[in-house]
Amino acid sequence: MKEISTRDLCAWLDDILVAQAFHDYCPNGLQVEGKSSIKHIIAGVTASEALVQHAIERRADAILVHHGWFWKGEDPRVRGQKKKRLSALLAHDINLIAYHLPLDAHPVLGNNAQLAAKLGLVPARHVDGKPKTTGATGLVWLGSAPGITNLAELNQLIEKQLGRRPLAIGADGMHVRTVAWCTGAAHGMLQDAIDAGADVYISGEISEPTVHLARESGVAYVSAGHHATERYGVQALGAAIQEQLGVTVEFVELDNPV
Repeated sequence: MKEISTRDLCAWLDDILVAQAFHDYCPNGLQVEGKSSIKHIIAGVTASEALVQHAIERRADAILVHHGWFWKGEDPRVRGQKKKRLSALLAHDINLIAYHLPLDAHPVLGNNAQLAAKLGLVPARHVDGKPKTTGATGLVWLGSAPGITNLAELNQLIEKQLGRRPLAIGADGMHVRTVAWCTGAAHGMLQDAIDAGADVYISGEISEPTVHLARESGVAYVSAGHHATERYGVQALGAAIQEQLGVTVEFVELDNPV
């Protein structure tokens, strides 16, 4: 079991994820400072109280997540559940490290890239090999689903691979040629997928207006689950840490139906 300084680990993560390039809704990187060195990391999708407790029980030095704390616009007061989570972390001197948009966007380790690998989607690529994306943020990926001809087949594939039945807006027989996807709560980017010529757009969550836009545009929308679509980026990042830095990383799956 190797050990690395917290500073060096965060610098490595900032560099590989190009964290400074993103204007995000939360601070990326070290959110809560704990021990100065790290040998054991607990990874998960969200820094919930349950994940904190897992880290305490396993005597971890750090928690690595996609969804951390201190979101823009939230109540800044430390009370209630926020106090419980933070006090538990501080009492056990555990670092909290979180990467939001940088982990969505990474071309190899990111949530979009890893969801594509999980579902067998083939990203369209520019001549330099970078994935083709659309939208103002460049977070919506474009590509195809080889072997899939219609929406029913795509839904069956998603249910099999993600272990969760998706909520799909569109007829089963709708043809699937160009696929767009963006993990998590990216239902608001459906118009970007429509403008890019997609036949179907896959994301995590769904809202009431999304249903109408999908029906009216004729572009299918598939809500495959926020948690279900964002399990894989942090797992890939944890595996990279373990392989390249030798630090033990343990992923903890805490089911979330959303």
